[in-house]
Amino acid sequence: MAGQLLIEVLVLALAGAAAGLLLAGAAAGVFRALARDLPRVEEIALDWRVVAYSLACALAATVICGVLPAIRATGGSLAGALGQTSRTQVSGRKQLHLALVGIQLALAVPLLAGAGLLLRSFHELGRVSPGFDPDNVLTFHISTSWGETGDPKASAQLVDRILNGLRSIPGVETAATTYWLPGVPAEYEVELKTSEGRAETEPNLRAESRFVGPEYFHALRIPLVAGELCRTDANTSAVMVNRSFADTYFGGTAALGRHLSQPGNAYIPPSEIRGIVGDAREIGLDRPTVPTVYWCNGGSQPGTYFVVRSHNSLPSLPRMVRRKLSELEPARSVYDFALLQDRISDAFAENRLRTILLSFFAATAIALANVGLYGTLSYLVNLRRREVALRLALGAVRGQVIRQFLWQAVRVSAFGCATGLGLALVFGRLLARMLFGVAATDSATLAAVVAIVLAVSIPASLVPAVRAARLEPSQMLREA
Repeated sequence: MAGQLLIEVLVLALAGAAAGLLLAGAAAGVFRALARDLPRVEEIALDWRVVAYSLACALAATVICGVLPAIRATGGSLAGALGQTSRTQVSGRKQLHLALVGIQLALAVPLLAGAGLLLRSFHELGRVSPGFDPDNVLTFHISTSWGETGDPKASAQLVDRILNGLRSIPGVETAATTYWLPGVPAEYEVELKTSEGRAETEPNLRAESRFVGPEYFHALRIPLVAGELCRTDANTSAVMVNRSFADTYFGGTAALGRHLSQPGNAYIPPSEIRGIVGDAREIGLDRPTVPTVYWCNGGSQPGTYFVVRSHNSLPSLPRMVRRKLSELEPARSVYDFALLQDRISDAFAENRLRTILLSFFAATAIALANVGLYGTLSYLVNLRRREVALRLALGAVRGQVIRQFLWQAVRVSAFGCATGLGLALVFGRLLARMLFGVAATDSATLAAVVAIVLAVSIPASLVPAVRAARLEPSQMLREA
């Protein structure tokens, strides 16, 4: 009997492993499509190690789920076994089965909570006002060398000639340069000094530093708050600051006219604050705005982005840009075309992939837990069918039978939810750094998780409960 039971369990385990390998093979292609930017993503596929691991898991499942029940079934006295499986008694181990299902639900709840928090985080991120307009903005690079930066005047003239050519393209509104793109995570904090001096009690000037062309604010539609926009002028050096910088260090418009410098950087002379612009999320959409200075630099260096704003979405704009640059600078290459929206989206591709995978794992865990709940209740119904038939014959209402089995399922689900929420609160700290605009203990998300678990568990329990209530007492009693 024990051998037969082990063979049955092994067949089921091997069948499950084979089905899992087929599903994994199909999922690998989906994963490669979702994570195409990850290094060595093409190597993600099934190999002999994965197959061996799956077979080892199948054997382990056979041992864990087959040996112990086999020992339990073949051990003990015959009278005890008959007593436990008589027509008037129910197995005393049903509570263990239900507890195992509850534990399965408890382990699924943290996964579902994590997926829900990440989804809420992405929803909140989509509602953020970036402080700039990324629509219809094309970005790309133009090949340059560090040797060209030795002559700032010639470099500025080259960039001006390229930008004027780009602005002459039909449909182009304006063009500019920047070393970092707004909304894409990048930090470059520096310490600044002001020529006018500051009191010892005032805080040190620390701000994010950005090197942009004069048309940058027009191209990104960052509004001017006070003063005027900087312009290329060989005689003076100008700098723009955002509202956060002006309010934090100078109490607003008092920042205008002051001169900023960066100690230790000989390439940045003292520059006059010409204007104050609105706060833009320069260091990432998921980060708050911080004090920022914009050095109005007309030159270019390797890695500089050219940004071109068009009046409408122009699919042919990259081709027209290539054509124009081949006329102006035939010896230079133009590469890495991408819309600003796509670059911002790619910056959060890892978080998006993590959310998708966690959601998939959570859905799988909930599905397996509810399959276990359905199977356990069906097993209990099968054990208690004579008892239920007798109660029905004595006048019990079928609705009471349904409620009894449903109540068992609700208790198991409630235990799983309560335990799972505790685990979710403990492990929620691991997700805290990945979240935006939502706390790891968000009550709305956790309440939604409980509602989802109950909404899925109750229908899974209703089928065996209804089947128990539809038993025919006369037929079951004749079989007795």
